[in-house]
Amino acid sequence: MRRRSLLRIAGLAAVPLAGCSGGGGGESTVAMTDEFRFDPSSITVSAGATVTWENDGTVGHTVTAYEDEIPSEATYFASGGFGSEDAARDAINGGIVEAGETYTHTFRTAGEHAYFCVPHEGSRMTGTVRVRE
Repeated sequence: MRRRSLLRIAGLAAVPLAGCSGGGGGESTVAMTDEFRFDPSSITVSAGATVTWENDGTVGHTVTAYEDEIPSEATYFASGGFGSEDAARDAINGGIVEAGETYTHTFRTAGEHAYFCVPHEGSRMTGTVRVRE
């Protein structure tokens, strides 16, 4: 049984697990759902935190940063390891996070980091990670 399922059973779903990474800003988990949304759609973490996107559904999704909506000094992030939004959009199958899989990224730069799911952007599957110092 996956951790998110265990947390739901215990009544603790979507609780950020601050401090679990052993250093830096902790950990947070975001679910990707069959309802074409990130849950939660907006989270706030400390610089150095690792965010894990977990596909809880049966439909494949991507985690793709809007290149113009992350701090200029931040490292670009996208499932599939792409270095730009255009590359991620052009090679969608390379960035799919399948059912039961995860994608992680560590946020080191303060500010807002907006992202979306390439195949479900039209369904407004978008999210934001706010990173504080």
